Amino acid sequence: MKKLLLYCSSLVLLFFVSTGFTYAQTVSGTVISADDESPIPGVTILLQGTNKGTATNIDGEYEIELTDSEFENGILVFSAVGFMEQQVSVNGRSTIDIELATDTQLLDEVVVTGYGSQIKEKVTGNIASVSSEDFETVSLNSFEEAIQGRASGVFVQADNGKLGGGITVRVRGTASVNASSQPLYVVDGIPVNTTDLSSNGSPTNPLADLNPNDIESIEILKDASASAIYGSRASNGVVLITTKSGRSGDAQFNVDYSLSTRTPTNHKEFLNGQQYYDLFDEARANVGITTPIDAYFDVYLGGVWDPENNVDWEDQAYQDNLSQSLEISTSGGNDQTQYFISGAFDDQEGHIIGDTFNRINGRVNLDHQFTDRFDIGVNMALTRTLNERIPNDNSFATPIQLAAQSPLTPVYTEDGTLNMNTLYNNGLLYLDGTNYDTEVYRTLGKAFARFEITPKIRVQGEFGLDLLDQQEKAWYGSSVFQFTGANNGSAFLSNDRIRTMISQAYLEYNDTYGSDHSLDAVVGTSYENTLQEFNSVSAEDFPNDDFTQISSATTVTAGTGGETEYSFVGYFARANYSFKDTYLLTLSGRVDGSSRFGEDNRYGFFPAVSAGWILSNEDFLDVESLSFLKLRASAGVTGNAAIGNFSSRNLYGAAGYAGRSALEPDQTPNPALKWETATQYNLGVDFGLFSDRVSGEVDVYLKKSEDLLLDVNIPITSGFTEQTRNVGSLENKGFEFVVNSINTVGAFKWNTTFNFSINRNEITNIDGQVISDGRNRAIEGEPIGVFYALEWAGADPENGDGLYYVNSPEGKDHSTGTTNNPNAANQVVIGNPNPDFIGGITNSFAYKGFDLSLFFQFVYGNEIYNGGGVYQACSACYFDNQTLDQYEDRWQEPGDVTDVPQARLFDFNGSAQSSRYLSDGSYLRLKNLSFGYTLPSSLSEKLSINRARIYFTGVNLLTFTDYDGWDPEVNTDINDGNIAIGEDFYSAPQAKIYTFGISLGF
Repeated sequence: MKKLLLYCSSLVLLFFVSTGFTYAQTVSGTVISADDESPIPGVTILLQGTNKGTATNIDGEYEIELTDSEFENGILVFSAVGFMEQQVSVNGRSTIDIELATDTQLLDEVVVTGYGSQIKEKVTGNIASVSSEDFETVSLNSFEEAIQGRASGVFVQADNGKLGGGITVRVRGTASVNASSQPLYVVDGIPVNTTDLSSNGSPTNPLADLNPNDIESIEILKDASASAIYGSRASNGVVLITTKSGRSGDAQFNVDYSLSTRTPTNHKEFLNGQQYYDLFDEARANVGITTPIDAYFDVYLGGVWDPENNVDWEDQAYQDNLSQSLEISTSGGNDQTQYFISGAFDDQEGHIIGDTFNRINGRVNLDHQFTDRFDIGVNMALTRTLNERIPNDNSFATPIQLAAQSPLTPVYTEDGTLNMNTLYNNGLLYLDGTNYDTEVYRTLGKAFARFEITPKIRVQGEFGLDLLDQQEKAWYGSSVFQFTGANNGSAFLSNDRIRTMISQAYLEYNDTYGSDHSLDAVVGTSYENTLQEFNSVSAEDFPNDDFTQISSATTVTAGTGGETEYSFVGYFARANYSFKDTYLLTLSGRVDGSSRFGEDNRYGFFPAVSAGWILSNEDFLDVESLSFLKLRASAGVTGNAAIGNFSSRNLYGAAGYAGRSALEPDQTPNPALKWETATQYNLGVDFGLFSDRVSGEVDVYLKKSEDLLLDVNIPITSGFTEQTRNVGSLENKGFEFVVNSINTVGAFKWNTTFNFSINRNEITNIDGQVISDGRNRAIEGEPIGVFYALEWAGADPENGDGLYYVNSPEGKDHSTGTTNNPNAANQVVIGNPNPDFIGGITNSFAYKGFDLSLFFQFVYGNEIYNGGGVYQACSACYFDNQTLDQYEDRWQEPGDVTDVPQARLFDFNGSAQSSRYLSDGSYLRLKNLSFGYTLPSSLSEKLSINRARIYFTGVNLLTFTDYDGWDPEVNTDINDGNIAIGEDFYSAPQAKIYTFGISLGF
């Protein structure tokens, strides 16, 4: 509360402190649209090189006061969303009326391409671009949320609703079986480390260290032509993140403060007290048990229960919460030096009990030009995060598993203490009796120098550093020995450090030949070295709960430590050629060497070629409504090196023998181990209609991954059980569609962006193996991660038995009949966790200072397996609280047709792992809603500020789904890798987030 009062007081002072100025001259006028001559409200008018400005009113009128010097020599800059910027010299005029032309040349924007940039009109590869303007009015916990549903072909999913938790990103599908399928992330030209260092079985998100408000743009390189310049690690796509930079002019100062609260997106329906009592009493009778159910409750519910109780244990998993965020930034400079400086504090409380995330970060981006030909700069960010974490989904202490407790059991005893006599250990003990903190300090930045050798040739050198220090500290008090087995408490401490150093140098060439030919090229080299050091120690038996440090423990129970290292070296080149601004050709290639591969195949070559044809520049294509049309085609090879650091080596480890230290073989060598590669083909069309009022792109692609890096079984006579080899292939093929439209201009503005993508994944060859990860499988001829289990046939209408189809070994064959014995049925592919299609649609509106944005995200065709179903929906087989359908839809008498078998206590009727627990995971979600109001310039001027906006944003406000679990955006955090996907196991639901804030510009 003290921090909150301090922040609010600071903002009040910032808002109301003003300085008076005296002006000598007044310039006024009206701004209208060149299309229909209607007045344009909300046009920003700035005096060039200063922060002095105003805006037009509802009638398009403005007025600005200038000094005598500014009145004679100043330049006014008129800008508005949807219109072309216009600069006008004042030249002593007191009245300046302006006509603004509609800005529909969307393809003139510049996109980052990796080691350079290019006008979008001339890009021949497939690059999805998300600008800060697309998410600057949205509350984001991590930057990945900025691209979720906004970039075609990019699937983004948080594992669950825990703060700072893992996030899965797939660009054009999963491209590997065993190696990582996460994209390569590059911040300001420097690849960053995304290694998960979590020790509690639940992954964290290393990219949560980045402040989304520092980001200027995000580009996702999807096809081989766009990404091949990153060669060895580009098979999964490349995400380029460009942070904000300063511009010449007076200092701009911005302050943003917001308050947020969270609630769960959904509550799952469980039995109330009376339903629970009746169902289990019926289940007892159905199996012929004559002992009253009360006697069983006395045993299993600890004797502390009441038939009149009706406790909502699931509700105990949630907490009241209030989060706050403060962001301060300044930017500006002159012709020689430009700067951007920001600082932010983000204090988040989750909707799940005990879950918090705190981030403090600062950034300095500086560019200084010594001469017309030489400049240097630095981009540096420092971040500290503290995540007070909760247990993984598979722990009885995880809050959502509170829902398994009986509603007849009280949470607290009559004296107000926690009830210790519950079906399972009371998870609320975990709140006060433990802590598990993950603290991260991260330094991320680069220093660079550019020198213009000639007007056509420029050389740039960069040195980058990514330093991540993480400490995890856990303490379990004596009150939670049920979870730990340590009566007098236990503790755990781990320290990890990952240090990545990168040096890059490249030469850029840009020239035009006559009026028809242009060429820009880049050639360079890169070296990267990463060193990871780690150690951990565990201890138990403390004097009392006031002692929490390892040094206070009686017994050290475990300890380990070590280090690992890897390096990459690369040589790259790219050339973009244009003929008559109509015929486009791009060639690129990269040679990469990695310490991870065998000495026979340490280097790999990754080439790509793409071509474009701008038909709208041809004389024969004269269609008035068609403003732009470009055909694109590309092909290329990229690589994947995301495996262990020493998989090709002959390794030995320390061991004990006859009471003495010794060495023993740990791994058999494979000197032939080489890069996993992906060959990708892409055909695309970019179009613009009605002076680019409507624009978009259509793409089809085929991506074939070969020489998959798999851990395969080998003869045990070798002394080992498996070896990493290059075996097999898989492919992804798909379709992407994007359309942008400027629906209205003028006083009322309405823009729409829509994207839609389809991806089909198939494992084409893994040498006949079936790779298993829980209920998920990698099987030839199937998409990766398919669910493999018994096929559910519902309840027998005659007797209520749970039935399974007796399938033939070749697959599903319902003609073979059904059985109530799960051992008499064979497992088959029952579902696919990969979606059929994904996408999103954004509608943005603006009128009279008001702005509204609605962003809907959709995922369709994927299935989710409820791993907890065998406990929470097992026809009252055990005393876990059951989902409501087990009561309402249960079989009770012959002739009942239902999927819920007869309730039978201890019988496990129909509760084997099967498609009974499979559910449709499709959803349509109002992912973001933003509504704001910008104060009129007349009021802002009185307060001596340039801009003042108050706003509300909502996240996950509406979800439309048939999924019968908590939330359809889920993959339990105990799963890891590419195969184990699409499972829900008491996973925390996503949060609805309500945010109110104020943004000020000075």
